[in-house]
Amino acid sequence: MNCIAVDDEPLALDIIEAYVARHPELTLVARCNNAAEASEVLKKHKVDLMFLDIEMPEITGLSFVKSLEHKPLFMFTTAYPDYALEGFELDAIDYLLKPIAYDRFEKGVEKALEYYKIKQNSDVAESDLESEHFFVKANQKLIKLSYSEIYYVEAFADYVKIFLADKKIVTLQTMKNMERKLPPEMFSRVHRSFIVNRNHVASFSTSACEVNEVKIPIGKNYKEAFVALMKSNTIL
Repeated sequence: MNCIAVDDEPLALDIIEAYVARHPELTLVARCNNAAEASEVLKKHKVDLMFLDIEMPEITGLSFVKSLEHKPLFMFTTAYPDYALEGFELDAIDYLLKPIAYDRFEKGVEKALEYYKIKQNSDVAESDLESEHFFVKANQKLIKLSYSEIYYVEAFADYVKIFLADKKIVTLQTMKNMERKLPPEMFSRVHRSFIVNRNHVASFSTSACEVNEVKIPIGKNYKEAFVALMKSNTIL
């Protein structure tokens, strides 16, 4: 993956450059001191991943990402944890807090590589619903899924991960479209990043539910409707 580092601190750029050099699947195309320099690099080079500081003079990392019509994958590298929520709302692959340890950097890169390889190998996915099942496109073929075998769905940038009992399927699809097509008598949106099959919910509270031994957060905008549906089938 071709990547760039964008930061107004030379030491921070040195660290990212050193970390990139250690990773066999990364190539550093450019070091940029600000968003303006990064913008010029993006016009001239194919960039797959940006390591981007948030607090920079003139244009912040957040504003820079918002300004890009076609943006590469990116992760924020910052000393400020307060921007994490806004960063993930912009679909950042990861949010690395300074000082960044190499193992934490590597974990973020692995997430980026997973997404990148899926994007390279996938065609546009289309869901074709039928009575008790539907098809999703993944790995260049259509895969038949029964509603009942889906445990939960997780947003993954432009893709979604569909989790079954013992595997996951990644397909190019929006959460909004998944929510619209999955039968509401079985599925609930519980978070901007999660849809769950209520039949597979092992336990729940007002802040989280457990599905297949995975703790899934419940967002405040979805809490009331989800809890009401679950309580309608609860003996108190």
